[in-house]
This record gives sequence, C-alpha cells and structure tokens, in this order.
Amino acid sequence: MSEYTEFSIDSRGVAWLTLNRPEVHNAFDDKMIAELVAALTEVEESEQARVLVLRSNGKNFSAGADLNWMRSMADKDYQENIDDAAGLDRLMSQLDQLSKPTIALVQGAAFGGAVGLAACCDMVLAQPKSSFCLSEVKIGLIPAVISPYVLRVMGERQARRYMLTAERFFAEKALQAGLVTEIVEEFEDTLPSFLEALLNNSPQALGACKRLIRGVAHQPTSEQVRQFTIEEIAKIRVSDEGQEGLSAFLEKRAPQWQSKS
Repeated sequence: MSEYTEFSIDSRGVAWLTLNRPEVHNAFDDKMIAELVAALTEVEESEQARVLVLRSNGKNFSAGADLNWMRSMADKDYQENIDDAAGLDRLMSQLDQLSKPTIALVQGAAFGGAVGLAACCDMVLAQPKSSFCLSEVKIGLIPAVISPYVLRVMGERQARRYMLTAERFFAEKALQAGLVTEIVEEFEDTLPSFLEALLNNSPQALGACKRLIRGVAHQPTSEQVRQFTIEEIAKIRVSDEGQEGLSAFLEKRAPQWQSKS
C-alpha cells in the first residue's frame, strides 16, 4: 500500500500519479522514490494507461529532497551514497523514458529534485505564481542526478545561471527558459484540452514518436541518425495502428483508438 503517493488509472486511460506528503511540502525520500518508481513501472506495463499526469496534493508541488533523509545520508559512506543516488537516478530516467505521454502540474514551489521531475515530463503546466529553484548549492550540494534533464530543457546558459545562483524564479521565467510548457490560472481549465488531444492520437504512434525524439534530439544529422528515422517510419507504417490510421483517414472515419477513449 502506498503511503506517500496516490495512483489510479481512469476509464479513459489517464494515469494519475500524485505526490501526497503535503505536510512536508511533498518532499521526497527513498520511500516516496520507491513508490513513484513502482507506479511508473505499472504505467509502462499497463495496456490501459495511455497518458500520465504527475501532480501533488497541497500548496506546493514539491520541496525536493527531504532534508532529514539527506541528513541521514551524510552519515553514510561513499558506497551507500552511490547506492542511494542510484534510486533517484532510476526515478528520473524512468519518468524521462516512459513510452506514454507525461504532463506535470506544478502549483506553488518546485525546488531541487522537483525541478528534475518537471524537466523529465513531456509537458509542464504551471500557475502564474508557481516558483522554481535549483537550490542545492545553498546547502553545499549540487543538482547532479537531475542535471542532464534540466540542462536539456533549459539549455546550458540558463541552467548555469540558476544552478550557480540558486535563485528562485517564477513561471514566466521558467516558460522563457523552456522548463514550463504553458502558464495557466487553473489546471482544470487547460488540462482537459491537452488530454483530449493526446487521447485522440494513436497510442502506438505516441510511443514511437517519443522514441524518435530521444533518438534524434541533440544528435548530428549523421548517416546513422538518418537510417534510424527511415527505419522508424517504416515500422510505424506497417504497424496495426499505422494501417488503421491511414485507412480511417482515407475512409473519412474515426480510427479505432478514438472509439476506445
């Protein structure tokens, strides 16, 4: 039974994963990380789940790593810290590489590792007063495990500033930096249109598109990359949903996956 998270998949195929430690601003420790990893594994393996929404209960999205947990790790040796950091790495990697589309809903503050969670999602909706902070250097640490994902979405110039200054920045700056997709007053006003758009699309094609993005992004247009794109389009064209989508378009009808959503 989950203690620090809530997880469910609704009839449309939307998986809802909620951080649920509002009394400590949804700070995460090894237990919450393990629960999040277990939920992401279920989403990946579920034929029912088509989209993941990552959110949190309470005033703030997440304060990042639980300081009591971090303090306990200071008493551990180097190898124990290696093993512990590997758990956070698994969470970030699994969220980043999930084959289903992911949307993060960020209200209030997202500090430290929580910025990493946002960076690993495909889309991030934030409220106007939502704030972000890569605060690690303030307490003598570094945003190491989350850095590949933060650097990728924010770019090196912006990441250098916010990683080194540890200054707090708000949704508008996060949007300009590429961390946030859209600023919304209320999630309920905008999230349904994102979900409708995603659920109208081919599940197989969405997974293939995420694989394509990972394989092409930040790569030179080499012969290897071009061959990868050739093989990817060929595979999706001959897939069941590729065939169904083309047939539905030509026959001017809705494809089967839309009737299922």
